[in-house]
Amino acid sequence: MNDHTRDDTVGPPTSGEPTGWDPARTTSNGWEHGTLRRATVHGVRLYNSRAFHASHDCFEDEWYNYGSGTTESAFLHGMVQVAAGAYKHFDFEDEGGMRSLFRTALQYLRGVPNDYYGVDVGDVRNTLEDALDDPGVLEEWRIELDGSRPEADRLDREYAERLD
Repeated sequence: MNDHTRDDTVGPPTSGEPTGWDPARTTSNGWEHGTLRRATVHGVRLYNSRAFHASHDCFEDEWYNYGSGTTESAFLHGMVQVAAGAYKHFDFEDEGGMRSLFRTALQYLRGVPNDYYGVDVGDVRNTLEDALDDPGVLEEWRIELDGSRPEADRLDREYAERLD
């Protein structure tokens, strides 16, 4: 862990023991990178509430904490592309742009563990693959975090606003 990614205010997962969390770790409530978990929680909730631009910002802001070639960087860069692709699809009806961003996301997410920081990355990859053929699968899809599909509240929106 790096001190610049420590966040002792972030909570443990609400279920399971995802990659990135160790119940024996004392800092960041068990997270290797507490700020990554914080950004992920806010980013997923905002995505699930269809606030794609704000979701993108959460992942992108945290992405700058990690060097290229790391799993953290690949995960965050992939999630930036997921949010941007959904933004293209839902806000601009740009299916070509969505497909291009989703293909890039799939490249970044290729080696990321299926349960990374509580995100069901396997489901994300499968859904992106399906959306390449049928963007309609995105209509009802929400990203799974800690076994549920949470939506944003006031705190998530305030977090994203502070990033601007």
